[in-house]
Amino acid sequence: MKLISFTVPCYNSQVYMKKCIDSLLAGGRDVEIIIVNDGSKDGTLKLANEYKENYPDTVKVIDKENGGHGSGVNAGLKAAEGLYFKVVDSDDWLDTDALNELLGVIKLHLSEGRLPDLYVTNFIYDRVYDGTKHVSSYEKKMPQGKIFGWDGVKKFRFSHMMLMHALLYKRENLLKSDTRLPEHTFYVDNIFAYKPLPFMQTVYYLNVDLYHYFIGRADQSVNRKNIIARYEQQLLVMREMTDAYSWDEINKMPKGLKNYMWHSLEVIMMTTLFFTCAEYSKERKENLKALWRHIKERDKKLYKKLRHGSYATAVNYLSWRLRGFVMSKGYDILCRKVKLG
Repeated sequence: MKLISFTVPCYNSQVYMKKCIDSLLAGGRDVEIIIVNDGSKDGTLKLANEYKENYPDTVKVIDKENGGHGSGVNAGLKAAEGLYFKVVDSDDWLDTDALNELLGVIKLHLSEGRLPDLYVTNFIYDRVYDGTKHVSSYEKKMPQGKIFGWDGVKKFRFSHMMLMHALLYKRENLLKSDTRLPEHTFYVDNIFAYKPLPFMQTVYYLNVDLYHYFIGRADQSVNRKNIIARYEQQLLVMREMTDAYSWDEINKMPKGLKNYMWHSLEVIMMTTLFFTCAEYSKERKENLKALWRHIKERDKKLYKKLRHGSYATAVNYLSWRLRGFVMSKGYDILCRKVKLG
């Protein structure tokens, strides 16, 4: 039995995917690596097939038409057979010592018959241009050395999130969540780190720096120019997140989970406002109004919380141009904090 299925969505990843795949191979026979070639135009598929030939018991290759990052995750999950499931982007990599420690903990829990639904580990922002790093860890928010429920999770500060990079889902629970990511859309990792959480009742936090999140390539989705240009995709992601659960459903969740789900919605809404308000156009203004209308029509309680009882409230009272200025400054502060740019 494979303990972890790693899915690696790849699009024109020939130059950097080797570092990613090699780091996953450190898991040996305990892991399966599903390389999803998402319609690449370079040598990605050729390199993926070479890995499959050299590691036939570990590597699977899916070759598909281009559908975007979410489409690659969907395809990988459909093909996965491991006990747990994790997405690793093709320009990122895992620390091999931390990976082996994680596998050791999973084996211990498996032998004891008490597997958690979710493992949480630290991740590292690796900034390419100056070699600096920022570790996102959770030792102040979660117990260590034991399996716990959501009531053991403390409140998060605004700039702190459990991104996709921190999460290892039990595959059967992930499938039950019916999480299917939109195609041809960036920023879908926000959905992947939100919608499955209520299906993960038990959690184990392992305080190791497992995931290296590579920051600084000009074509990355988190590049400032790109996120402003792709604001419509962030609006779609926010819409999907607010559609996932009503406010009444969130309000009935265990306290720690309820607090985190609300925290996630607040943060992503603020991110959405930055994406949209960073520049002015009538189209941007109308698209943002359409999002608010959609949320209000679907769930008036959630609309009221987001529009009038969240971090977004103060921003909503500013003029559009002032919103853009304030949001841009706030994003710059966040970038400096986590060394995004």
